[in-house]
Amino acid sequence: MALGGIPLLSFAKSLPEFIISESAPIKVYLFSKHLQFLNYMEMSEAAAEMGFDGLDLTVRSGGHIDPGQVLEELPKAVKAMENYDLQPGMMTTSILDASNTQQLRVLETASRLGITHYRTGWLKYPDDIAISEAQEKFAGHFRELETINRDLGLIGCYQNHSGAHVGAPVWDIPQILKKTQNTHMGMQYDIRHAVVEGSQSWELGLRLVQPHIKSIVIKDFKWGQVNGKWQPVNTPLGKGMVDFKRFFSLLKQYQINVPISLHLEYYLGGAEKGLNTVSMERTEIFRHMKTDLNFLRTTWEQA
Repeated sequence: MALGGIPLLSFAKSLPEFIISESAPIKVYLFSKHLQFLNYMEMSEAAAEMGFDGLDLTVRSGGHIDPGQVLEELPKAVKAMENYDLQPGMMTTSILDASNTQQLRVLETASRLGITHYRTGWLKYPDDIAISEAQEKFAGHFRELETINRDLGLIGCYQNHSGAHVGAPVWDIPQILKKTQNTHMGMQYDIRHAVVEGSQSWELGLRLVQPHIKSIVIKDFKWGQVNGKWQPVNTPLGKGMVDFKRFFSLLKQYQINVPISLHLEYYLGGAEKGLNTVSMERTEIFRHMKTDLNFLRTTWEQA
């Protein structure tokens, strides 16, 4: 495997141990996409004041940190977080290629700075080959990526995303992860997208993929008409179709307590889209974030 001359083994470290029990506190990270109108210090101060454990940093094109500037910018972001006692445990990337020098540089830098979990990019099934053949190809890619993750002490997570994406039905997740050892490569389970695709069968999908879950995304939605077409409409937590109490009870049953990334995809004056300029007052945006965080923690305790 071509590694671009990067001495990966020198950064090897052991993975953090997550306590798995019903009474263990959850770690909730705010998706930094929703704070891209703030600089590193401002976003860290806001997240800390709202009560988050850390930030899920967007390290991708159009994110808080462009991959091409990761060596200069990621240390600045992590330093700002640490100034407010926030944990730099998660990041969201477009990484899929174990031989890509820039992507390797992102992983190497993240490892040095204490980040442990990252989301990969998304995959789509090509039209010119069978789905099963594509799954074999993807499984090989993730096996190669797992080798890098192991050397750097990282956990890569592939997100289930509704639509024409690999992993949307979640039943194909085990197939694309089958060549990994299920330690440094797994999935980021998104309950919102799981319910969109599996309205009344999402529990079966969760049962199948639960051994692979290494991180979780929390958000909510309901079906509605937009311009005369039915489609998912994002909502605050508890205002949509996701049965969070049932979901959390199943996570406890399966003894899953992994890092959680809170997403807010409903209208927030542009913050929901990761815009650099927003039309809603900051205090109002923060109020929504705090409300969702409180709902998440309260419902977890009650489940």
